[in-house]
Amino acid sequence: MPQPPVPAPSALSRRGLLAAAGAAGAAGAAGFAVTAAGPAAASSPRGSAALVVHNARVFTGTSGRGRPEAVAVGRDGRILAVGTDAAVRRFVGRDTDVVDARGGTLMSGIHDGHAHPMDAASRSLRPSLAGAEQTVEELHKTLTGFLKDSAEQEPDGWLVVEDWNPVGLLPHGTAPHHAMLDALATRRPIALRGGDGHNLWANQRALDIAKITASTPDPPGGTIVKGADGKPTGVLKDDAQPLVSRHIPEPDATQLADAAGKILAEAAASGITTFMEAVVGHEELKLYQRLAASDRLLQRIVPALRLDTGLTKDPAAALAYAKGLRAEFKDVRGLRFGTVKVFLDGVIEHPAQTAALLDPYLDEDGRPTDHRGELYVSAADYGRLSAAFNAEGWQMHAHAIGDRAVRTSLDGYAYALRRTGRRDVRNTTAHLQLVHPADLPRFAALGVVACMQLQWATRNTWTMEALLPYIGAARHRRLYPARSLREGRAALAGGSDWPVDPLQVWNQIRTAVDREGIEGEGDLYRAQEGLSRTSSLLMHTLGTARQLRAEHITGTVERGKAADLVLLDRDVTRCPVADISSSEVRLTLVGGTVVHDAESSAGRAAAARVTRAAAGPRPTSYASVHGGRHAPCGCG
Repeated sequence: MPQPPVPAPSALSRRGLLAAAGAAGAAGAAGFAVTAAGPAAASSPRGSAALVVHNARVFTGTSGRGRPEAVAVGRDGRILAVGTDAAVRRFVGRDTDVVDARGGTLMSGIHDGHAHPMDAASRSLRPSLAGAEQTVEELHKTLTGFLKDSAEQEPDGWLVVEDWNPVGLLPHGTAPHHAMLDALATRRPIALRGGDGHNLWANQRALDIAKITASTPDPPGGTIVKGADGKPTGVLKDDAQPLVSRHIPEPDATQLADAAGKILAEAAASGITTFMEAVVGHEELKLYQRLAASDRLLQRIVPALRLDTGLTKDPAAALAYAKGLRAEFKDVRGLRFGTVKVFLDGVIEHPAQTAALLDPYLDEDGRPTDHRGELYVSAADYGRLSAAFNAEGWQMHAHAIGDRAVRTSLDGYAYALRRTGRRDVRNTTAHLQLVHPADLPRFAALGVVACMQLQWATRNTWTMEALLPYIGAARHRRLYPARSLREGRAALAGGSDWPVDPLQVWNQIRTAVDREGIEGEGDLYRAQEGLSRTSSLLMHTLGTARQLRAEHITGTVERGKAADLVLLDRDVTRCPVADISSSEVRLTLVGGTVVHDAESSAGRAAAARVTRAAAGPRPTSYASVHGGRHAPCGCG
């Protein structure tokens, strides 16, 4: 496979971390010469490095022995040497930049195997409810503030609000209805977009614009929620959401590109060097094209082209669609095609309960119902689709929350393997909130990658009140079975599903270990399913590089690999596990190019945005919103 393109150099200065005399002094004390005055700088040795980081705790991600302290980055953007300070010192030349890591970890950049950065950019342009839990009265006050902030858009401008909490109406159990939004003093169409990406709540004006009535049928893969009277309540699930959202005007292209540039800078400040963008269509690709043309595409991007439910039944048409997009955008620097995305089910939390389960959901009193959720694609259809794409070298990426959806993905991959004999495509199943024990060993047997979002594996409202009563204790103990999968020799990869949750990379890595995280109300089966620190670091670096079929290029710190590196302010291999959450990124490189420098003005601004985002999105009006959490259910 060809090497992914390396982003063009950004305006960030690599010398930001080197400007102080203290850096030169520290390097000199370690035997490094960094100025012309030093004896070793009198001439640049042949093969001298562009950058040397020393006095580091290097996490190589390999099984090699020893404790490397330094890394040299060559002028071709590849790692030139890894070793002790003394061994790497010979690569320092007259114009080599030298960074004192001050004992912090130097490691592979983070590879995010499932995220939605372009959706994060779009969301950042709109007001947010921050996943709040509110009474209807409190919600009215918040929305009234948003309406006042944009009063010039009366009477026809859309009010679109992000990060609505689909289970957040108080008292718990209060069902959303368009009448609650209709009571606001406005004629404007209103749409509240669920933070989970799977629910949308519209007022009657929005329903009228979309021509949604009692007689409107559910689209494939979606549900128009209707009341006892048979009329729409205003809540749309999964693929019913576009019935309304397609009528919402798109943001200005320049404004959206500027927002996306900031979003990718925040990701670089978090240590991310590669993204798999988990839901991609023509518009997202156009946005990436615009970013690349203006040198604002900082990470390596693997776009997962979304196949809608209709296309999953026609493999030839689906393949033609994917190939058409690849042909149109194949020359965009920074993109690497070869992955398609399919939704197999929805979300498991009450009241949505659209995730596909093997056994029925329970009611609030713990009694079995006749409801097992929604399976959007059959195993037979998914198998034929996977076989068609795998035969052409494409990789499948399945959204599967419930254990029935997970089994469907594995059955589909088993069929494809029998038909094609190809084990090298790294078919992937993402989210894996519930996996039946009988299916755990099938991942390794079929060569399927388990891409998990383990920041969700914590004890909170979403895993307790919205889940435990409706699946029972036995299934609850199997939530996010990371260790069980690993013990079954499954290949683990990591992802954030940002912006379903705030981008908190290091808390995500910590939560995979302690199953509690920075906001947890206790651990979620740490003894049974918690990973070791090394396993967590590996799944978010080498593991995801393997998922994306790029482990020969990146994902470890080895001579000859691309210098996709992150330097942290602490040693995350030794510090208390809880302290990993507050790690700060000093330097991020992609292909040897600095894409984040914490001591530059741009780097400080990006880091500040990361800090604000880690606290969760905030409403843009004066209205008070109580704190809430995002739904751990994956918008893709």
